[in-house]
Amino acid sequence: MGEPVRTLLLWCPDWPVLAAEIVDGVPATGPVAVLHANRVIACSEQARAEGVRRGLRRREAQGRCSGLTVVDHDPGRDARAFEPVVAAVEEVAVGVEVIRPGACALAARGPSRYLGGEEAAAERIVEHVALSCAVESQIGVAAGVFAAGLAAREGRIVPPGGTSEFLAGQPVEALGRPALADLLRRLGVRTLGDFAALPAGDVLARFGFDGALAQRLAAGRDDRPLAVRRPPVDLTVTADLDEPIDRIDVAAFAARTLAEQLHERLAGHGLACTRLGIEAVTAHGQELHRVWRHDGLLTAAAIADRVRWQLDGWLSGARRGGDRPARPTAGIIRLRLLPDGVLAQAGLQPGLWGDRRGTRAGAPRAESGAGPARSRGGGHRGARWRAIPGRPDPAGALG
Repeated sequence: MGEPVRTLLLWCPDWPVLAAEIVDGVPATGPVAVLHANRVIACSEQARAEGVRRGLRRREAQGRCSGLTVVDHDPGRDARAFEPVVAAVEEVAVGVEVIRPGACALAARGPSRYLGGEEAAAERIVEHVALSCAVESQIGVAAGVFAAGLAAREGRIVPPGGTSEFLAGQPVEALGRPALADLLRRLGVRTLGDFAALPAGDVLARFGFDGALAQRLAAGRDDRPLAVRRPPVDLTVTADLDEPIDRIDVAAFAARTLAEQLHERLAGHGLACTRLGIEAVTAHGQELHRVWRHDGLLTAAAIADRVRWQLDGWLSGARRGGDRPARPTAGIIRLRLLPDGVLAQAGLQPGLWGDRRGTRAGAPRAESGAGPARSRGGGHRGARWRAIPGRPDPAGALG
């Protein structure tokens, strides 16, 4: 199999911190930490300068930084604040997929062709996001979303054909599976190159479906499961609403109901999806569309979360600085979910020992990586790509 499609991925560092500033007015320039389950999952640059790191417990983080502002993690807030960023990217290039709040991706071929190359396209997008949203971002380009995500943390464009070599030197922690990484290190496997070199059959037998998927990522293969196919038309689910929706709580209820219908329909065909299209039509005929991507199989709850986050972003998002982007001119009267990246649920079938762990056997995946370089959004052209050595990388999906 050849290299995956070259992908351009935009990453906004410390996004949960920045989202707290955009939505709740918490100054991101000060020492700020975002906590979930009493542990730091993201922190500001000032907080890192005072010793705060991801994974610290609340008390230890506050002990290192007496003036630390603590914010509870809110995925809805992160997604709501990210919608204007995605819209800004779409003003420059089409086909944008949301990977998670704080990261989005698109095929590099289109923008690189009409903007004069991959580097020129990356600079144009970073500059436009900075001017439109006052948000700092950086871009990576590589073969496949996983590799592009790691490259984005270094502000790096990996040359064509060089993705496998780039990945080989990354630590196993870059997979975003802490339990797997810990076990691999205890077995003497320290880099993605070491992991990719193991016999695939042995990896599948020892680590299951999730471990096999992780090895494919490490080897630079396409991170989407094989046998992806376009779904039949009848898998799409639509809800025509009696009253226009303009409130988030009502939208959340509609999202949950529609998500359950989609999940049941997919399950009835023995299928699952890894990418979700969300469409909405307003009472004035305005059509809204967004695509969310997920590396594993989307459960009913995961589908509902993404629909709710997206509706929240459309209905009540805000740009940094308090300016509000264009919002629907009327309430939403129709919702449609379109499953894409559909595959047979091979990973959920009973295994040799009769279990149904499938993709849930391993730790949840979050694209992450380590990188010492950072590029600036805004300012003069050179500043956007200036390396800042020594910046501790907030490795993980939420950073």
